[in-house]
Amino acid sequence: MRKINTAIIEEKIYNLALRSGVNLTPSCKAALKEACENESGAAEFALSTLLENSRIAVEEKMPVCQDTGLAVVILEIGQQVFLEGKPLGQAVNEGVRRAYRDGYFRKSVCDPITRENTGDNTPAVLHTEIVEGDKIAITFLPKGFGSENMSKMYMLKPSQGVDGIVEAIIETVRCAGSRPCPPVYVGVGIGGSFDSCAYLAKRALTREVGVHNPRKEIADIERRALDGINKLEIGCQGFGGNTTALGVSCEYAPTHIAGLPVAVNIQCHCVRCEKEII
Repeated sequence: MRKINTAIIEEKIYNLALRSGVNLTPSCKAALKEACENESGAAEFALSTLLENSRIAVEEKMPVCQDTGLAVVILEIGQQVFLEGKPLGQAVNEGVRRAYRDGYFRKSVCDPITRENTGDNTPAVLHTEIVEGDKIAITFLPKGFGSENMSKMYMLKPSQGVDGIVEAIIETVRCAGSRPCPPVYVGVGIGGSFDSCAYLAKRALTREVGVHNPRKEIADIERRALDGINKLEIGCQGFGGNTTALGVSCEYAPTHIAGLPVAVNIQCHCVRCEKEII
């Protein structure tokens, strides 16, 4: 049994939040650069501007996007870990609160009915998983809502199969158009239940852009969907072109014989995700 004080988790969340607000992931930058090299005209200009913006954000230590997101935290907690100190959720929220204050990040969290701002970007969305071992893997994903609002949940018929899954993914991006600030990164959950499928889609967005699912059938869905999305020619910021999506990542789980849940979670070009293991 290994004891970990939640004060350590709070500090890690604080640092991960500060880093993710300023930095695009390396795989996102590489994908944007590759897309820029394959474009011309307005699309090339738009992509080069996004790359320049990401460079300035790092140099000036400023948010890479004005929407510094709703904090999504995933904790994979080893079953040999004993947590001590303040309650886990309290520690996570305190780390977020401090980071958004010290980083001068926009506070975007509000009551869903009154729309009154909480003032500190909390509470975070916290997911926990119990896994083997005596470590904790922390993933911090600040999720902007221009893209989140374009996400969709489908309860397909089993008979719609793989073709139906691919069509649902492409249709979601087609309906979104330029609103989620493309080129987008598309996270997809396949299977499970109504609620767990959406979580799978969110988890998919924490993968490196361009890294395919190890299962061949799922990787084939990713490739087919990405090809179909880019044939839409929505392009960077809606200017047209070859790259509407930087990547499609799918996660899956077994489901009921009567259903085929598919969740499509859209991420804008501003892919921000930081991870650490303690």
